[in-house]
Amino acid sequence: MTQPPDPAAVPEPPYPAAPPPPRYPTAAPPPQYSSAPSPPQYPTAVPPAYSTPLPPAYPTAPSPAYPAAGPTPPVHPAGPGTPPPAGTAGVAPGVTAAVPSQPTGAPDDLDYRHAGSRIHVAEHQRGADATAIGRLLIHVPGLLVSLAVVATVAEALAGPAGAWVTVLLWLASGAFVFHRPTELAFARHVLTLRAPLADERARLEPVWREVTARAGIEAHSYELMVENSTELNASAVAGHVVSVTTYALNEIPSSNLAAVLAHELGHHTGGHAWAGLLGYWYSLPGRAAWALTKRLARFALVIASVFSAAATGVLVLFMGVLLTAGMLVVPYITVPLVLAPYLLAYMGRKGELRADQQAADLGFAGQMTQVLYRLQAEEDALEAHARATGQRLEKPGRLARLLSTHPDNPTRIRALEPYLRTGL
Repeated sequence: MTQPPDPAAVPEPPYPAAPPPPRYPTAAPPPQYSSAPSPPQYPTAVPPAYSTPLPPAYPTAPSPAYPAAGPTPPVHPAGPGTPPPAGTAGVAPGVTAAVPSQPTGAPDDLDYRHAGSRIHVAEHQRGADATAIGRLLIHVPGLLVSLAVVATVAEALAGPAGAWVTVLLWLASGAFVFHRPTELAFARHVLTLRAPLADERARLEPVWREVTARAGIEAHSYELMVENSTELNASAVAGHVVSVTTYALNEIPSSNLAAVLAHELGHHTGGHAWAGLLGYWYSLPGRAAWALTKRLARFALVIASVFSAAATGVLVLFMGVLLTAGMLVVPYITVPLVLAPYLLAYMGRKGELRADQQAADLGFAGQMTQVLYRLQAEEDALEAHARATGQRLEKPGRLARLLSTHPDNPTRIRALEPYLRTGL
């Protein structure tokens, strides 16, 4: 949505373009349209061309109890909320949760089984499943290239002794992925997340405590943050941050919000978030070197084209020989680098399904399915709106689908169906 910041564009070999830090949305973004501007991505009301029925009520999801709510604050047509100041958030240990008051019109239909307590404490609060380990292994060739780049630059600037010190410091810098103040600074300044306001915290914390109580996880191990957005989304960042959008916080029932949070908790307990960010960090010097190499190559081609077409052809041939030589001399590095974006996207899709399974294991299979049906209905509505307004619909190609970090909604719903049949 979910599970960081856990790659989107097709890279130029042999080194892939830098993806943004992994994040784990609940669903892939809706398709882009090339002509007129698209309507808001996740509207609060379904357009007239809406054709997909709302999700069925599953027996596992309790029937919403719609309390008498106070006046609902005005909502922009594209979504609620106005940007407040940024900050950090935390859940103090030992605080007993209570059923939240509803600051918006979203119903509070969550079954608070534990009222902030827990039946057990999990032996392992977090770990690394096969998806996380796979992501780390895929990043190994990039790590080796980055190590060579850092060592080369450091030796040129500081000599052999300085190069060793620089390399050791760079390797140790990965620990900052788990350093909470660094994580919070990254979340605030790079991902533009903020601390929840008082009414947002009153709604968010009890739901989060119920989710963590069912999982046996210490709630205060994570920082809760909010993103000002009109999208139904959430993210697991680095090692300790869980964020939700203002739309998810204010517009969906508490049971669905709990399913979204359980999905993000699955990314954390499975190690998807920290593994993705750690791999991104250690591959960054190599990515920077590859980006600089491409710029220099383009500049050389421009200069050669000024003189003659023959000079341009010779330069292109020379570059091709270098790339081919790299493929033949160190194929165990160059080939994985070329395949890395596709392998990382595949592991991202596996991670999303694992996070959905985590939500189902905690009793939110029906609610997670409802969220996915809602996302699919909104995507269908946007497509219908595009056809009605004469916009040209661009379907993603095969390569684009291979580079998608999220399975499509029907695939995720089918993966949850066994849990619905067993009543989880």
